[in-house]
Amino acid sequence: MPKSIPFVLLIGLFSLEIRAQIGGRRSFESLNVPQSAAQASLGGVNVSNSLIDPALILSNPALLREGFENRLTLTYSSYVAGIDYTSFVYPFQFKDVGLFSVGVQYFNFGDFEGFDDTGAPTNDFQASDFVISVSHSRSAGNFRYGASIKLARESIDNFGATAFLFDLGGVFIHPEKEFNVGLAIKNTGFLLSDFSETSDSSVPFDVQIGTTFKPKYMPVRFSLTTYNLWTGDVTFFDPEISEDSPSTIDRVFRRVAIGTELLLSKGVNVRVGYNHLVRQELRLEEASGGAGFSFGFLVKIKAFEISYTRSLFHVAGGNNYFTLTTDFKRILKKKQSKTGSLLESNGK
Repeated sequence: MPKSIPFVLLIGLFSLEIRAQIGGRRSFESLNVPQSAAQASLGGVNVSNSLIDPALILSNPALLREGFENRLTLTYSSYVAGIDYTSFVYPFQFKDVGLFSVGVQYFNFGDFEGFDDTGAPTNDFQASDFVISVSHSRSAGNFRYGASIKLARESIDNFGATAFLFDLGGVFIHPEKEFNVGLAIKNTGFLLSDFSETSDSSVPFDVQIGTTFKPKYMPVRFSLTTYNLWTGDVTFFDPEISEDSPSTIDRVFRRVAIGTELLLSKGVNVRVGYNHLVRQELRLEEASGGAGFSFGFLVKIKAFEISYTRSLFHVAGGNNYFTLTTDFKRILKKKQSKTGSLLESNGK
């Protein structure tokens, strides 16, 4: 890859025309939820941490790196009202072509009761979202760059919308220090079909920039990510509800997600994250209930890595993330080795 490519990505970022998106008019918003326990624990958004589970490839394809091959990653999250999220990511080396990763994300929104215009009950129906993605990355000196192609589908009863999307990403990795800077241009593409002829769905395009760093003599790793950089204004203000409009500092921090990892040992991490936008939008005036904060941990047990995160959104509660990562190829080799030994012993 030419050395100019990372700079082309940066030039493309700063040449984008800034425009506002009106909340509630975009489809495929499930693309914006955290894809794993690790991402949820780091404030819900991260495009720079290349040191933890491969599920972050779904956030930035440039995070696909050597060492992730055959590390199967499964995530399950339980949301409110019986909504479930499941995903898996599998990176692999494709002969002489390079590193690839396949990902699947599925949202099950459950069953709904149907009613006609008069209020009479009709048939029950279901709603769901799914995304299939293929990612590829390469390196050029201290830079990694990558791209993902995604097929996203939203379904409500017999209606649905389908989109073909692209993600572009780049990461600068310091050769000596634990210091990364990541950039992701996400969800650019077009609709293949819409819910109806009169629907006007749009995709949640976003630009995200972040950094992850660890001070040399501290057992702590920090991540700071800016997002919604394509959106003109992410605040909601109604003067009939509140007399005080959001301050400039408040508006700025609504685009920032913060994450901290306490590195207790090689096999144990404790994580804490904060998302100011979530806190400001979902807290109540009387109480916040910890909205915007997330807490989690990582435990490595032999060939397995187990992550758990609790994300708080509202005084009514939050949701849980469970992520399991394992070296799938290593497990298969062990099973084959045991099977071979058993056959040899039986032959004797």
